[in-house]
Amino acid sequence: MTTRQTILGRVAQLAKANVNALLDQAEDPQKLLDQLIRDYTNNIAEAEEAVAGTIGNLRLLEQDHAQDTDAAREWGEKALAASKKADGLRAAGGSADADRFDQLARVALERQLQSEKEARTAAPAIASQTEVVEKLKSGLEQMRSKLTRLRAKRDELVARSASARAQNQMVDAVKNIDVLDPTSELGRFEDKVRREEARAMGKQELAASSLDRQFEQLDSLGDSAEVEARLAALKSA
Repeated sequence: MTTRQTILGRVAQLAKANVNALLDQAEDPQKLLDQLIRDYTNNIAEAEEAVAGTIGNLRLLEQDHAQDTDAAREWGEKALAASKKADGLRAAGGSADADRFDQLARVALERQLQSEKEARTAAPAIASQTEVVEKLKSGLEQMRSKLTRLRAKRDELVARSASARAQNQMVDAVKNIDVLDPTSELGRFEDKVRREEARAMGKQELAASSLDRQFEQLDSLGDSAEVEARLAALKSA
């Protein structure tokens, strides 16, 4: 198998590859996509060289066929001209010269037949080579299309991976700032505020109880004064 056949075989193989199935089986889809992109890029470059050579050979065949066709037409025209010249000479009585031009016409006809045979022989090869070239062009186009999709898929995976990492980081950050967690900074700050509030409430209660005792003392002094007044009234009766 020639190098060109090997390259063209890889073109067909890669063009038919089921990329989605390969991704489903891959442990690291992004690495697989990167490798596939490298493989496709390298094989496309090699295949383009091989296909260009195949197309070049086809164009040479087409040029040879066109030359044989043109030669057959030209030899036919020369045969006709020589035959007419022979007929004219023979009518004028120059049979010797007429025979010579008839011989030239025969030579021209033989060359015409040879050119026609060569053109007919080349025709199937041209048709076959044209079909091969069209298939190769189609395969290359499929590979280029797949390469474009692979790059888009790789970019999509990279973007999704970055988004997932960002979301995970955000979730982890939120977990670290759980306002209900007494060990968190906010939890400790809230506990400090509550203690301050409790201390203020205690002071208020102490102040209120002190004021109550003062009023109770006033009430007690009032009762003592009443007792003394009544005692004085008894003594004066």
